[in-house]
Amino acid sequence: MLAGHPWVFANECVELLPAAQDGGVVECRDAKGRFLGTGIYNSKSQIVWRRLSRERVTLDEAYLRAALERALARRAGRGDFKRLVWSESDDLPGVVVDQFGDTLVLQIQTLAMEQRATIVSDLLAELVQPAEIIFRNDANIRRLEGLPVEVHTRTGQPWEPRWVTIDGFDYWLDLQGGQKTGFYLDQREQHAAVAKYAPGRRVLDAFCNQGSFALHCARAGAKTVLGLDSAFDAVGQAKKNAERNGLAVQFESANVFDWFTARRDEAPAWDLVVLDPPPFAKSKSALEGAMRGYKEINLRAMKALTPGGVLATYTCSHHMQDAELREVLAEAATDAKRRVHVLEWCRQPADHPVLVTMPESEYLRGYILRVE
Repeated sequence: MLAGHPWVFANECVELLPAAQDGGVVECRDAKGRFLGTGIYNSKSQIVWRRLSRERVTLDEAYLRAALERALARRAGRGDFKRLVWSESDDLPGVVVDQFGDTLVLQIQTLAMEQRATIVSDLLAELVQPAEIIFRNDANIRRLEGLPVEVHTRTGQPWEPRWVTIDGFDYWLDLQGGQKTGFYLDQREQHAAVAKYAPGRRVLDAFCNQGSFALHCARAGAKTVLGLDSAFDAVGQAKKNAERNGLAVQFESANVFDWFTARRDEAPAWDLVVLDPPPFAKSKSALEGAMRGYKEINLRAMKALTPGGVLATYTCSHHMQDAELREVLAEAATDAKRRVHVLEWCRQPADHPVLVTMPESEYLRGYILRVE
């Protein structure tokens, strides 16, 4: 906290405030009584205090309006598909807003913001003027704040799944009922970055979800493309997306680890492999096991690549810092007995801004590698 991190944990406090203060705005002071900032409080959460400002502020409509206006200004000119609000990075702890054309998907993950949800949604409706706002309050983190899990729309009418065009591709989106918010906006720049290596190559898109990497590679001129995902609904959606866009891509439902294991004795068959798995390290205590998992899947991918092949590998676990990811990749390269060069360093896009004093705000990182 003294180093600038915007959170205070319960075990860092000399004394906690009574539960009657939950959801309120309170000052934080150090052991000597020095003022450290104004933030939101919740005794039910392990993170009991989240800073709003280093100054004395009130979490009222004026504060929320100003914070939202700043967030929108930061993303000016980035089109109609982007993250509009990224929690502490935009001075709105626990508020995440994604824009999908004329629809906003709003996630609220803190008690104080939940108590002001109507004001937040009314301001978003005024400032952005969307056709609908979907409250996707179904993340498990809400339970840690003592909040109910629920999904609904601002108008009260169901948001019907539909075709939406993103970066020149049609996707069938279910923003109200689909996984996460229906589409991973944070990887949009990486879809194009990887696709430029695809012409003439045999491409494997592992953990493909709705198949965005696969679709981009196919349109870029890949020789063949195969997408894998363990979720049957994701594979079905990916097939539907490929057909809609007139692209010849094969998708299979499979556990990616098992799929590689079954082919470990085969000769390298792929020229480009994309690894974009779900977060293996959902907590700090799970990091050690997660690193073993990341190493193993990258090792298998490297062995499956032809000499000079390209590996695009990502992690979306904020506990996996760059040093740990580099360590994992180095170990995988050593065990695979392959010479591996970095072609590109990959990060989350600017509409998911990283707060320098808060490592948790940076969660997506990766590398595009040449494997010789």
